[in-house]
Amino acid sequence: MTDAATPQVHPFPSDVSFDGGDLDCGNGLLLLIRKHIDPMAKGQLLEILSTEISVDEDLPAWCRLTSNDLVSFTKTGKQRSFLICKGKFDERGKADEKPAAKVSAPFAQAASAAAPVRRPAPVIPPLAVTGIGSWPRPRWMVDAMHAYVEGRLEEAAFHQTADDAVRLAAAAQERAGVDIVTDGEQRRDSYASFVATRLDNCQLIPLTDLLPLVDDPEEFERELRALDVPAADVRHPAIFGRISRSRPLALHEFDFLSTITDKPIKVALPGPYLLTRTMWMECLQERAYQSREELAEDIVTALRAELADLMAAGVALVQFDEPVLSEVVFSGPKSRPSFMCGALSETRSPEHELGFARDLMNAVVDGVPRARTAVHVCRGNWTPDESVALAGSYEPLLDTLGAMKVGAYLLEMCTPRAGEMELLRALPAEARIGVGVVNQKCAHVEGCEDVEARIRHAIDLFGADRVLLHPDCGFATFADNPICAAVPAETKLARIVEAARRVRGG
Repeated sequence: MTDAATPQVHPFPSDVSFDGGDLDCGNGLLLLIRKHIDPMAKGQLLEILSTEISVDEDLPAWCRLTSNDLVSFTKTGKQRSFLICKGKFDERGKADEKPAAKVSAPFAQAASAAAPVRRPAPVIPPLAVTGIGSWPRPRWMVDAMHAYVEGRLEEAAFHQTADDAVRLAAAAQERAGVDIVTDGEQRRDSYASFVATRLDNCQLIPLTDLLPLVDDPEEFERELRALDVPAADVRHPAIFGRISRSRPLALHEFDFLSTITDKPIKVALPGPYLLTRTMWMECLQERAYQSREELAEDIVTALRAELADLMAAGVALVQFDEPVLSEVVFSGPKSRPSFMCGALSETRSPEHELGFARDLMNAVVDGVPRARTAVHVCRGNWTPDESVALAGSYEPLLDTLGAMKVGAYLLEMCTPRAGEMELLRALPAEARIGVGVVNQKCAHVEGCEDVEARIRHAIDLFGADRVLLHPDCGFATFADNPICAAVPAETKLARIVEAARRVRGG
């Protein structure tokens, strides 16, 4: 656009305005746009001031990819002004003029006033049954989550709604008869990216915001669709400064859950390598970090602080999720972007990546009770379609896993994609082996005889004292894209409990 052809006044007044200065779309402007546009109602107008010339081309592309309309553009010297409609401009008359002030669950109760229960961490018995972590969220919980992330729901109201969802998830697990309870990750948009709502200088942005930053946005979007990833719904952590932990990541989840169950509690956290791979995007945080190794130092610091608090609170088991390890050995550094590990993350050789992952994990768990830590590995859990998930045995991961100083390995094992269980005998003899004995991706519920056979096979290989039992992965890794509904999820857990009872002779 030229100055002569550019109007100097927008045809409509803005509802919200901010100055992006000289930031470009790949260096922080998109984060500021997201921060301002999320709380707005559909049809409201956002004015963006900018002196960066590249925004002239990049911002219209972002609008097209995110289905927001660029209404008008003005320019005076270097000063540019863009007027963007949230959503489609021709539909703004159908939208509410004000954002929703409240979202509530159908039967939201008052937030629990009970003090957190602080008790010694219980010992986990042999053949203990547990879920991996996530549980399907009720629709009203997902709605509340979106409203909270977008700034339309206050934090206190969000947690009040989440308390009800946790009650339902915990009750289902107790009915199934599990030995170790999780809160079902009801407060999380996903198993990993939720940290962006808890860490300082980090926020969640839709995957669509990142599309203009890749070399071929249209090809990347096609790949996401092929992987059954809802890019418009799933959000990704993005950094706009040095990250730090000024409040807990998951301790509040344990504190509430401990008021409604007397059973041992497991808390899952994204592992340090997963977080580093997910959060490191050179195009977005070069002003905050010069390298992903520098970012990893702050991630380790945050996770160590969280782990110390969880241990002190009495969590029976802290599980670090590191599914991206499978991507390292089964995809390779030159393959297409993997949604599991962050679309824009760079990688080096598998040997380098595995060593990096090992060192990060050991830095996090150094000095804590080893028996109360675990690592979980699977091959992707964003869709029930087995054909798009990674496949391969644990053989290329055994040295890395064995060198991680954790007390248990909770591993996907029921699916044929995971290879032979016998390979796991190479893991440290003092560690427990968690064996996936039902496949959360399969719609049918496995027969008790089949589950029992898998349990007996694990006992033959490792001894009953070392075996823990669980599904291959969580039932709803991503809030918007559950793998399994609540009823079959409960039935699958109950089937593991029934088979374990047979094995114990009870």
